[in-house]
Amino acid sequence: MARLSAIPRLDEGAAWSAGAPARARIRRLTLNEFRSYDRLDLDFDGRPVALSGANGAGKTNLLEAISLLGPGRGLRHARLDELARLDGSGDWAVSVRLETRGDETALGVGADGARGGDRRRCRIDGGAASGPSAFADHMRLIWLTPAQDRLFLEGAGERRRFIDRMAMALDPAIARVSSDYETAMRQRQRLLDERSRDEAWLAALELQMAETGVALAAARRDMAGALLAAAVEDDGSAFPAADIALEGEIETALAYQPAAEVEEAFEARLKSNRRADAEAGRALAGPHRSDLLVTHRAKGRAARLCSTGEQKALLIGLVLANARALSLKGGCAPLILLLDEIAAHLDEDRRAALFDILDDLQFQCFMTGADAALFDAWGARAQAFRVDSGAVTEIHQC
Repeated sequence: MARLSAIPRLDEGAAWSAGAPARARIRRLTLNEFRSYDRLDLDFDGRPVALSGANGAGKTNLLEAISLLGPGRGLRHARLDELARLDGSGDWAVSVRLETRGDETALGVGADGARGGDRRRCRIDGGAASGPSAFADHMRLIWLTPAQDRLFLEGAGERRRFIDRMAMALDPAIARVSSDYETAMRQRQRLLDERSRDEAWLAALELQMAETGVALAAARRDMAGALLAAAVEDDGSAFPAADIALEGEIETALAYQPAAEVEEAFEARLKSNRRADAEAGRALAGPHRSDLLVTHRAKGRAARLCSTGEQKALLIGLVLANARALSLKGGCAPLILLLDEIAAHLDEDRRAALFDILDDLQFQCFMTGADAALFDAWGARAQAFRVDSGAVTEIHQC
């Protein structure tokens, strides 16, 4: 087990270094035939955005639209053909106007579902972009959804995806590394299932698994260390600090050996495991079997044993640490936070504390909640909207 709690923490006063990323603001969001929206244009003034409305009104659809401007399949992990409006043409499009230091950039994504398109079309300032990874130079995204509330109770796969998404925000290239590892693993397993004797092809795939698998494990270690370095020490904070451990053979080996040696050992392990992997129908070793273990530092209790409210607070604490980690790393693109049903399981004091922390971080954030009263502690610091069956109306503060 690779335990990282001993990594020294940075002084809070050092968090806002001269190399901190610029603050970005989405000034306009435009949807065409996306989910429950036929056509929508929303203008934002740069403050945090609070979206309230009944369940099913379309609040999460707005956050999901923005999330598609990041790597992967968005905060719902949906297929492209699931994103188009029902009874629509099958095509859909999302675009934002992003302002950074006075400069504006138009980012857009969409799909030609009606014509059988199975790839996202991406555009920057009207010109074609290679894919969502191209947007990482302009902004990065972190999100938290109700589905993640059970993170500490679900299987290890959800926790791996959680830390990998955070690592992608810190270094978007990790998305390609993870994809290449999964592709090589699937192709190798298919050859093993077919009892293939293509030694050269098996060896090539195992080499790719070794290189990308070790890179992925190293990125997780870097991310865990960054979270610990950016965490606020326990001082009565509403969102307690967590100790983090990565449970996995590759992650543990990297704590004691150079990456090249770990790659060589993993490659040899894959070769020796071919028969066992063929019988099991899956690779029995690798970073796809690792786990993220989280402990409430002040109480010394595993997160899975904490109360629902404590688990939510720990989860939010990790997301806030992820945001701080990006602030500590110079040269990063600006960050946007997407917080779906963020007030769930939080008492009034914790909600107020969260809003104060977000205000201090100065990142633009988009939040949803069933009741507008959940955001009362924001006051005039946030721009409030009411969402009702695909219609979005600004709530003007008195």
